[in-house]
Amino acid sequence: MKLRDAPSSCPSLWRCLPCPPAELRLDLVLSSGQSFRWWESSPGAWTGVLGGRVWTLRQDGDRLWYTVYGQEDEQEEERDGCPAKAAKLDATETDRILRDYFQLDVELSALYRGWGAADPLFRKVASDFPGVRVLRQDPVECLFSFICTSNNHISRITAMIERLCQAFGRRLCCLGSRPFHAFPSLSALTGADAEARLRALGFGYRAKFVSGSARAIAEGLGTEGLCQLRTAPYAEARRVLCALPGVGAKAEAVPVDTHVWHIARQRYGVALGSKSLTPRAYQEIGIHPLSTGDFFRGLWGPRAGWAQAVSTPVPGTLTPHPSHAHSIISPLQVLFCADLRKGQKSAGSQHQAWES
Repeated sequence: MKLRDAPSSCPSLWRCLPCPPAELRLDLVLSSGQSFRWWESSPGAWTGVLGGRVWTLRQDGDRLWYTVYGQEDEQEEERDGCPAKAAKLDATETDRILRDYFQLDVELSALYRGWGAADPLFRKVASDFPGVRVLRQDPVECLFSFICTSNNHISRITAMIERLCQAFGRRLCCLGSRPFHAFPSLSALTGADAEARLRALGFGYRAKFVSGSARAIAEGLGTEGLCQLRTAPYAEARRVLCALPGVGAKAEAVPVDTHVWHIARQRYGVALGSKSLTPRAYQEIGIHPLSTGDFFRGLWGPRAGWAQAVSTPVPGTLTPHPSHAHSIISPLQVLFCADLRKGQKSAGSQHQAWES
């Protein structure tokens, strides 16, 4: 099957949603380390897996264009590079999936204005990084991606997730010579040999966390119960998630890792006792009368990683909250994207990992 990288290729197979750049920037959001399934397949076109299908997304002015590829068993011969018979997809459903994934019901520009009014530092960088929003990912995919981020960096995490999907996920289709796979189901990760296979794939100590969490969920709350944490009280969701192997202190409303720690200390002057993010420092953050999380919530308000925050992308690491809250967006996203882009200018594209 051929890649469709623009609406000019097979126009009848593309649809669009109204979406100005102030509300969404694909290049900032899909490269920020929230999800590891997207690849810039050609300049301005992003191809990846969402909802058990392969999509290509593109922005043109105030429109978000998308095309969805059929699965291999749905395809017939192609004519002039286009399928002779397109996959049977409900346009209303694909629109809904995309709107939900990007949380397009949230008016991001209004949030930017509020954050900028409260924080001069945010206001200084925000104009260069519009449209940075939180993805509402599948809870299973987000949880296991989260586990893979421990002591890791984006390009390596991306390669690990790709190997995980190839080894345990269902094959969806092949674009050119590149195969695409669904994210593995829980049952696929609970096999007796799962940990050994993961270690062979280079997961190291994370292998036992992935297989252990898969078994714990399968034998406990199940996939449906994990999804229901989206609407659970924050304290309950955190308690359940932190009981899983490989999920620890970063499962917070405002996740605090080294990058957040340095932003709080160096840019905002938040005074915390320790000079580095040690286990003792984590404990201090939890009991400090003005912790890092409390500081940011006080500065930016309830959407600054409050209660059921979904994720905060950090250059080199990811600290998502797998309970996937409703419409929670943090200004830290923009600050992190600013730092991430500075690093990319010298380091080159992180998406080279797709080719490794």
